[in-house]
Amino acid sequence: MQMLWDILKVIGLLLIGAVIGFFIARKYMMKYLKKNPPINEEMIKALMMQMGRKPSQKQINQMMKSMEKYM
Repeated sequence: MQMLWDILKVIGLLLIGAVIGFFIARKYMMKYLKKNPPINEEMIKALMMQMGRKPSQKQINQMMKSMEKYM
């Protein structure tokens, strides 16, 4: 009976550690992406110019706001 409790404790602690690790990693990644966004204004401008459009600053700002909303 003692061995069963020890196994359950180990499994419980592993689950708790996995949950805590997930939230720590999630918080770290959110902070990292906020500090180092994967796309910036220059990239948006280059992308729109490749599509054959000359973007205005207003369009670039709108794209940046919509990108920030999902981060």
